[in-house]
Amino acid sequence: MTDNHDMLLSVRDLRVRFRIDKKNTFEAVKGISFDVPRNCTVALVGESGSGKSVSSLAVMGLLPAGTALIDPQSRLLFDGRDLLAMPGAERRALCGKDISMIFQEPMSSLNPVFTVGFQIGEVLRRHMGMSSRQARARTLELLDEVGIPDPSKKIDAYPSQMSGGQQQRVMIAMAIACEPKLLIADEPTTALDVTIQKQIMELIASLQRKHAMSVLFITHDLGLVGEIADRVIVMRHGEVREEGDARQVLDSPRDSYTRALLHCRPKLDERPIRLPVIDDYISGQAAPDVQAPQRARGCVPGAESVLVVENLSKSFYLREGLFGKREFKAVKDVSFTLPRGKTLGVVGESGSGKTTVGLTLLRLHKATGGTAMFEGRDLISMSPRDYMEYKRRIQIIFQNPYASLNPRFTVGQILLEPMRIHGIGVNDSERTAQAMQLLDRVGLPAQAFHRYPHEFSGGQRQRIAIARCLTMKPEILVCDESVSALDVSVQAQVLNLLQDLQDEFGMSYIFISHDLSVVKYMSDQVMVMHQGSVVELADSDELYRNPQHPYTKALLSAIPKGV
Repeated sequence: MTDNHDMLLSVRDLRVRFRIDKKNTFEAVKGISFDVPRNCTVALVGESGSGKSVSSLAVMGLLPAGTALIDPQSRLLFDGRDLLAMPGAERRALCGKDISMIFQEPMSSLNPVFTVGFQIGEVLRRHMGMSSRQARARTLELLDEVGIPDPSKKIDAYPSQMSGGQQQRVMIAMAIACEPKLLIADEPTTALDVTIQKQIMELIASLQRKHAMSVLFITHDLGLVGEIADRVIVMRHGEVREEGDARQVLDSPRDSYTRALLHCRPKLDERPIRLPVIDDYISGQAAPDVQAPQRARGCVPGAESVLVVENLSKSFYLREGLFGKREFKAVKDVSFTLPRGKTLGVVGESGSGKTTVGLTLLRLHKATGGTAMFEGRDLISMSPRDYMEYKRRIQIIFQNPYASLNPRFTVGQILLEPMRIHGIGVNDSERTAQAMQLLDRVGLPAQAFHRYPHEFSGGQRQRIAIARCLTMKPEILVCDESVSALDVSVQAQVLNLLQDLQDEFGMSYIFISHDLSVVKYMSDQVMVMHQGSVVELADSDELYRNPQHPYTKALLSAIPKGV
């Protein structure tokens, strides 16, 4: 790497430490160097904790003052000027106008009490010196440019009145408002549906070409990288493991860690018995894909059914005017059969009703109509007293392990509480022994029993949530986007665990996800939902090989094929 006029951003020997206490620090970024050429898209790839977001925040000057320490020898050269040597006001002006950033979570980044038009206009007024009238006119142009429908109405909408995809488009409009030379996109599509993800990726690519921007695209998904990036930088534990031309890195990776990231993610054309994880490749234990035994999927006609759902419906009623109300049909006459020991995948975009189906089956929502027959009894219509017996037999793993675990309880308390409520085990000594066995079963050490949720990573918290479900020895497990927010390696670990548990205990899964690659790997049957209705239901392999409904075809066509 050499400094020259073709490089817009040059990072040299960047070292970032964080204070843990008065005496100790943690080195998050360990002397990395890389370049972002002009009019080029560079992908910064790695798992959580790799240092990629810390590096981008260092460029933006957004690291917490007093807590984050940047080494005096580090250099961040933007257009030939060292950002770290600039006065604060000058750097803020530069980072607002010439460098901008799209953050991962738009609802956390947009101010909920201001309209989106005001927030975009504020950038234009502050950095471009526009009047309020000029800023409003330019905001309308920006909303139209990023594909927001009916900009003249949406300009006065609040963030909460927009979908996740529209919120992310507003963030992009704000980021490109001043036509920056460098756009930093930090995991901009992680929580979005596959169709919205494709739209956002195409939008960023088109804006990059139109405005001749450079883009630093931060992600943990190498499938996306191949569709947008010219160059790839792979990071792990604060260090650069590999960098080079995107096609070279994706087609012929030199580093074992890069190979691991590529192979941990489920593929549409393969279904190995066990997904490889990072440690398999780092230790050289991973078997070549061609030798890996394949798992058969599908449902045999006439197989024993554990759950039969017919015409399940759920409506929500929204207040309209002073006394009126309007019905919103979230789930419309959904019917399916869940065979014992099999997995039903449920896919669809946000708002399709897939999560509402799962919550209604668990009676966390009250059904408007329909039946759910479990061993000849209707879960929907039975009394709360009768349903108490069935509560432990149908459990759910929620999407967000940070919100679903009580932060005031230790892991031991989290696992023992449901066993006490349902009378499992003779006494606490026996329950504790069972909890310890479950922790071992989900790959957590015995010491975890006495620790609190905040002391664990996201993947470890999801394992705790799975262990909590297993305390009930359920027959049906609803997995609601249970791996969507996890890194590909942690995701592979959790999917392997779920598969092992199904093989061992014969559980049936309702696997809800917007990740179609993961759904195909896990599912025997797939149910596609759109606007509250089932539009297609078929065996996994058949549906992916020969989709019938136009909506299913649209979902499958949006899967990233960059690798």
